[in-house]
Amino acid sequence: MSIRTIDTEDKLEYQFIPVTGSQLQFRVRASNDAHVALTPGPQEGEPMYEVFFGGWGNSKSVIRKNRTKPEVAEAQTPEILSNDETRGFWIRWNENTITAGKEGDNEPLLSYTDPEPIVVGYTGFCTGWGASGQWQLEGYQPITTLNDLKYTFHPAPGAVIIEVKAKSNAHVALSRSKAESSPMYEILLGGWENTASAIRYDRKQPDKVRKDTPNLLHPGEYKKFAICWLNGHISVRAVDQNGPVILEWKDPNPFGITHVGVRTAWGATGKWNIRIDHPYPTGNPTGRSNVETVRAPEPSAPSERTVPGSTGIWRESVAGMVPSDAVEGGRDLDGPLYVGRAHHEGALIPGKVNPQHSACYIAWGGVEHGKEQYEVLCALPSTWVPTSGDNIPPNAIPAGNTEDGEVLFVGRANHEGTVTIGKVQPSHKVLYIPFGGQEVPLPEYEVLVS
Repeated sequence: MSIRTIDTEDKLEYQFIPVTGSQLQFRVRASNDAHVALTPGPQEGEPMYEVFFGGWGNSKSVIRKNRTKPEVAEAQTPEILSNDETRGFWIRWNENTITAGKEGDNEPLLSYTDPEPIVVGYTGFCTGWGASGQWQLEGYQPITTLNDLKYTFHPAPGAVIIEVKAKSNAHVALSRSKAESSPMYEILLGGWENTASAIRYDRKQPDKVRKDTPNLLHPGEYKKFAICWLNGHISVRAVDQNGPVILEWKDPNPFGITHVGVRTAWGATGKWNIRIDHPYPTGNPTGRSNVETVRAPEPSAPSERTVPGSTGIWRESVAGMVPSDAVEGGRDLDGPLYVGRAHHEGALIPGKVNPQHSACYIAWGGVEHGKEQYEVLCALPSTWVPTSGDNIPPNAIPAGNTEDGEVLFVGRANHEGTVTIGKVQPSHKVLYIPFGGQEVPLPEYEVLVS
């Protein structure tokens, strides 16, 4: 995570910072030449990164910039792709570094640090040189690419967490450049003298959505919000115990977002903390933003808790955001699920983080509960052991506790076409999974071990 602190004056002028830190996870079935493009806009050309998996007859993988040779990174990867099975990969980029690797591997196959980095707003996919492909992309429906070397483009998802202290009119812009652009999304928090909030498109009225939000902001207290965008779905949540959705709107023609801007006006000044979900939580990007008021983080940075006896770390997160080294433990019908846990009624309960739903789901009291604030398990190789009942392996990961103090473990099981993560409660001799609004008990399951 990266936190930036900004002061805004009483004037209608945005200060922009880049939100290019992101990642892409996908699975693909192809005989060779699965190509991924990273671009500012929804078209090929310059500037552009390309990542080729299984090129040169499924023997080599490379990163190329602006379609020019030599490659900026390459590795020998014989038989990395298969036409008979779907295989997983990831690509991560921050302000100046791009890496790519295989699902389940923390170490990249390819890495390139760019002295003149590209802002990434779109990702594109294609196959060629004799291959067609079936792709499963995080956040999207499955797609098919033909043997034609023509990219299909999708806007890159992302999210920011903002804290703002202002009496009214805290404005947030989501832009495709480091300045006001056309088109552009604007989120108006506490407008109309702190009585209403809205989403506006391309600085035009009428607003796409407007809701009454009396006393949403406060000049003497930080108020925290999560702003997410995924394939044109813009959502704004208040990050508190209940985490209600304040505003949401689906753009039928979404564009790639590369920068977020903040401002205050109409009699208000603001103090802001902005947290961006970079894929390298402990890294120090060298790219500079155009915001000159960046200072050291205030004590609102997310905390970490180590997992005894292992390399694992529990990291605080919100609104479906997951760090790049989060443990992927399952799969829902619409994408991957990650190992999480959340507090509820005096208990700390393991569950499933679903980025597409912006929540961590836990099972308690016969019901599935969605939590916008939670912790994500990170930096731990995922090893799962089949078991049943109360047969808990000695190296199982203790991940929480009931309200009575009984230790809970992380489990998962196949259920109705999914692999769903939940809590193992030994005294009940079952795994409980949150599914379809219910707490579902399953006597046979897998448990996470160190």
